Amino acid sequence: MEKIDYKWIALSCTTLGALFSVLSGSTLIIALPVIMKDLHASMTVITWTIMGYMLVMTILVPSVGRMADMYGRKKLYVSGFALFTIASLLSGLAQSGTQLLIFRLVQAIGGALMVANSTAIVADAFPKEELGKALGLNIMVISIASVIGPILGGFLMTFGWRSIFYINVPIGIIGSLWSYFKLRETHKILRKQTFDWKGTLSFSAGILLLLMALSLGAFMGWTNSYVILLFAVAIILLVLFVRIENKTDQPMLDLRLFKTRVIALAYLSNFLNGLARGAVTFLLIFFFQGVKGMDPVVAGILLSPFALSMMIVSPFSGGLSDRYGARVLSSSGLLVSAVGLGGLMMINAKTSTPELILWMLIMGFGSGMFFSPNTSSIMGSVPPDKRGIAAGVNTMMSNAGMVLSIALSMAIISSSISPAAMQALFIGTQVGSNGIAINEFVSGLRTAFSISFAFSLLGALMSYLRGPKPNWEIE
Repeated sequence: MEKIDYKWIALSCTTLGALFSVLSGSTLIIALPVIMKDLHASMTVITWTIMGYMLVMTILVPSVGRMADMYGRKKLYVSGFALFTIASLLSGLAQSGTQLLIFRLVQAIGGALMVANSTAIVADAFPKEELGKALGLNIMVISIASVIGPILGGFLMTFGWRSIFYINVPIGIIGSLWSYFKLRETHKILRKQTFDWKGTLSFSAGILLLLMALSLGAFMGWTNSYVILLFAVAIILLVLFVRIENKTDQPMLDLRLFKTRVIALAYLSNFLNGLARGAVTFLLIFFFQGVKGMDPVVAGILLSPFALSMMIVSPFSGGLSDRYGARVLSSSGLLVSAVGLGGLMMINAKTSTPELILWMLIMGFGSGMFFSPNTSSIMGSVPPDKRGIAAGVNTMMSNAGMVLSIALSMAIISSSISPAAMQALFIGTQVGSNGIAINEFVSGLRTAFSISFAFSLLGALMSYLRGPKPNWEIE
């Protein structure tokens, strides 16, 4: 009975952490135009408050996952909760765009410690036959946070944008204490383990430079000498990383995670899903506030259909994957998301609100079908001592896709209109469908959504090609 009770306690701790981190991000996105204006920040700095957060998370979660497998998940998870809370307070006190960016990067370190451990904690606590349902409930709460976040953000804006950070502090204190007193180390930590510093440093530096090259290449052009240099150094470091891992007895990243088809293609489809949907809400919030002239509260409410349908579908898709497997559900989910993105490809300045809501509902329905089964497929395919790193790599893939999605979308938009026009549109000094460069901006949106549509279709194909679960005992 005690064990049955603990699994729900563990789920409550990880769910509170997920609620905390997602609520922070979804309330922030609604405030970006106001923050940009109040802090006199450039479009680049504001974009990187979102991208930089995801970039740090992307780099750190695999290493954190490996450390959790070695030293225990509870310590790192609770530390992440506390650090995120402190960084939220500092973000609320920021006096410039640069300060806000720095504190957001500190937040990302705390976020990495939480996210890399939460899925593994749930996988440790629940039996395999209930894992999909548990992850589905976790994602349902994340969806609730995504629904509430923009609306709450719009409401908090009446008290000033700093309140969206200050509200994290009491939640963070409660979550840190609850996790500290209630979580246990349920997985057996093996003795005489060593941390792979060479592999970790070469991997982290290589991934950082690769993502920077891809992001900057979208803005500066792929033939820019700095971009080419970043690509070259990144490739050298990642090749070195593979050589180090193949010669290390206790590697930071077990490369068998990528040698088995079911896990490799689940990771790849997660990456492609991140590419497809990462920039959607980021772009729509500026469409609603800039082109449609809506206030933050209304814009926040209009972003909720995406998360609302995802919230409804996720628990059911997780439970179904426990019975019937992840392959068909995950692949179908990405196809449904592609339908929603196909609708957004037709967007223009006069597109009606009900039509946009319909496409967001369809996208959210598809995402709800995809996430729980895909994550359950990965976590159910690895032994307990590899769950931390498996969860970390899964988060890395999703975040890498989202970082690149925002970078590519912003590159498309910035090539469509002048920097001055984009600045005016984004901070709200130009509002309405007859303003400067509106047609060019909407054209850029349509191009970005078209690319997202293609990535969602490719993700569905990759998801369907996954194979049988690996046998770790004989490999």
